[in-house]
Amino acid sequence: MGGRLQGKVAIVTGGGSGFGAGIVRKFVAEGAQVLVADIQEAGAAAVAAECQASAAGGTASALRVDVTRPQDVRAMVEAAESRHGPLDILVNNAGRGHLPQPLESLPEEEFDAIAALNMRSIYLAMREVTPRFKARRAGVVLNVASTAGVSPRPRLAWYNASKGWVITATRASAVELAPFGIRVVALNPVAGETPMLKTFMGEDTPEMRAKFLSTIPLGRFSTPEDLGNAACFLCSDEASMITGVCMEVDGGRCI
Repeated sequence: MGGRLQGKVAIVTGGGSGFGAGIVRKFVAEGAQVLVADIQEAGAAAVAAECQASAAGGTASALRVDVTRPQDVRAMVEAAESRHGPLDILVNNAGRGHLPQPLESLPEEEFDAIAALNMRSIYLAMREVTPRFKARRAGVVLNVASTAGVSPRPRLAWYNASKGWVITATRASAVELAPFGIRVVALNPVAGETPMLKTFMGEDTPEMRAKFLSTIPLGRFSTPEDLGNAACFLCSDEASMITGVCMEVDGGRCI
């Protein structure tokens, strides 16, 4: 019996670690053929090799990609289709944060880096795949936003703003692309057990963890598995009537 994504071809950016790796593992387990795209080539290769060795229903291959560069994004989409076939799913997961600080103190070059990875990369990837999806009158784009775009926290102003942009871009493109049979959705995770956790908290200490966890009703961080499960549902045919949704995977943080 096939999985929920049996035969689907997907790209997962930032797939070499954290939430992206969790999404890759779930997609492959559910039968998808996945291109693991990451600027950290070793991480992408390790996740792809792990999936290949797991004897899961799908397959995975790795590619080093800087998703802020148009030529890399074009090559990424072409590689996915040449290796695995016509693209069905694009997951825009790559992103970055900044250390908690007053909004006026963030260096300009760091602001530019956040804008490039959290916003520009989604623009570039959607610009590349949308004509393909329109021609087939099918396709799913999943953007990984954040609870920071729904319920902003102090001293993370520019990260919050970038994720608010992702939410608006998701909803706007969902309305525009629906007549072409294309769905656009997003996930809003709370901070999780990923390499970015220390960035959000400023420091990773038991005291800081306890303070952060006290704001999450379910009392734990998001995990890569949580994001993989939610992404699998939203990208599957089971969610064929769902578009424009930005689903919180946050243990109640935004209530």
